[in-house]
Amino acid sequence: MKRILMLHGINHNMFGKRDPAQYGTVTLAQIDERLQALAAQLGVAVESFQTNSEAAMCERIHQAFEEGQDAVLINAGAWTHYSYGIRDALAILTCPFIELHMSNIHAREPFRHHSVFADIARGQISGFGVDSYLLGLRAAVAAIGAAV
Repeated sequence: MKRILMLHGINHNMFGKRDPAQYGTVTLAQIDERLQALAAQLGVAVESFQTNSEAAMCERIHQAFEEGQDAVLINAGAWTHYSYGIRDALAILTCPFIELHMSNIHAREPFRHHSVFADIARGQISGFGVDSYLLGLRAAVAAIGAAV
């Protein structure tokens, strides 16, 4: 079974409480439940990881490389716009990774328009709320040829 790692970034543990105008009222647990349901339909395994520590995020990406994950999904939150440390960790991966965001980062504050990951990501999905995660999972499955 193909393995896909979902990385949730800084402040995502506050989904459902944080800025409902941008992120809605869905919780991180509900997002992960929806990912698990779709993963079962697609015949892949998804493991989710969330941290507010940039170092822990880098270490989990390193672990994904060592484990030989088949694909990585990442919503790094604000780190997307400035974390060269996470970018360098992602560049180590030999599997495809897909950047995703619930909100449309290009329709928000100017500092959010730039992603330091975009040029090394397989692709970027943003602006579809929870569906960004589901679209990202489908894109990852397509990228690794795991569709059933």
